[in-house]
Amino acid sequence: MHSISYIIFDMDGLLLDTEPFYTEAHTILAARFGKVFDWTVKSKMIGLPAESSARVMIDALKLPLSIQEYLEMRAPLLEELFPKAEPMPGAVALTRRFHSMSIPLAVATSSTQHHFDLKTSRHSEWFRIFKFVLTGDDPAIKRGKPNPDIFLQAARMFQASAEKCLVFEDSPAGIEAARAAGMYAVAVPDPHMSDSAYGTAHQIIRSLKDFDLSCWDFDPCRD
Repeated sequence: MHSISYIIFDMDGLLLDTEPFYTEAHTILAARFGKVFDWTVKSKMIGLPAESSARVMIDALKLPLSIQEYLEMRAPLLEELFPKAEPMPGAVALTRRFHSMSIPLAVATSSTQHHFDLKTSRHSEWFRIFKFVLTGDDPAIKRGKPNPDIFLQAARMFQASAEKCLVFEDSPAGIEAARAAGMYAVAVPDPHMSDSAYGTAHQIIRSLKDFDLSCWDFDPCRD
């Protein structure tokens, strides 16, 4: 294993507890059409870009909507909820620990810049420890997760080789993207998700509080 010099974090469901907001919005919208949104649908949506996630929802529940129509209906629900986002257990402590070790940190999220700003509106001081943030609508990101584009762009911005990067992700799509980029990957699954969905991850933990730094070789001085 190469020593790790750079770390990349997903955001939704990993750093910030935003997944319940998506669940609430999807449940409300499904009910408007007499449908039920449940975990069998949500499990296929986690970690995907907005358009891909909407397509899964529309197809699974046979909603009479286009992707754009669905996203427009969902927008006001999420806009109200996102500013209430709180950190996930262990997220602040772990990221600050890495920062104190002089390991450069980044966020790579499928969220748009606008949604990122809403979600982090009460946490700006914390997010200043990250060297940069890549959002799903960045012009450099041509394809969303599970494609590796966002992580490859992060490596370019770090001016780092992929094998020196460690990615933390909560979604199977995110783990797949990180592995496709040639990076090391730690999965932190939603409690409803089975470990079997993260088979290519180098490590699976159930909370950022459980991450053991001694299991990895960190060296921010190389590369």
